[in-house]
Amino acid sequence: MSEKAQDRSRRKARMAARVAARHLPEGLPPAFFLTDPARTPCPERVVAGLPAGWGVIYRHFGADDREEVARRLLKLCRRRKITLLIGADPELAAKIGADGVHWPERMAGQSRKWRGRFKLQTVSGHSGYNRVLLRTLSVDAVLFSTVFASNSVSSGHPMGALKFRKLAPSLPKPVYALGGINTENGLCIADSAGLAAIEGWTCFEVR
Repeated sequence: MSEKAQDRSRRKARMAARVAARHLPEGLPPAFFLTDPARTPCPERVVAGLPAGWGVIYRHFGADDREEVARRLLKLCRRRKITLLIGADPELAAKIGADGVHWPERMAGQSRKWRGRFKLQTVSGHSGYNRVLLRTLSVDAVLFSTVFASNSVSSGHPMGALKFRKLAPSLPKPVYALGGINTENGLCIADSAGLAAIEGWTCFEVR
């Protein structure tokens, strides 16, 4: 990506995030960057360029160096006033002093055990998610997918912007759009939800 194109993408992302922030509760980031060992192998480079006030979800998938990487990310996040959540690992989050935990759908019930222990807890949700169950969870927001076509191996059939915009208000928790979110489509749903992406925010990568 050329420097000019990267600057344009960054402006679009910031604009979409500003719109999203208007309808999210105070304390919730307008956008999250989710790490992925295959698709974002150097997450520190992306985090180093993210706007202040955004959020990061570090997903280590059991990596041997997870604590080392988590501490590096935490240092960057503190410096840039960015929220850091650790995916599926409350023990690591507590150990390093991260802001909270992001729970995959299969582990959502564990959020109750950690109620009040963290500043923020989020959970993944998908089409057909049990809304009654979601109300009982000790989470502050749900990352709902799949909105647009995604490179994720776990992504489902994309619902598209129109269906998502109708669905978002029906969820009992603040919602973030996940799945194929990027600088080109973020603005079209930012008035309905926060934004969460993996490769979609790599325009912020510092080289």
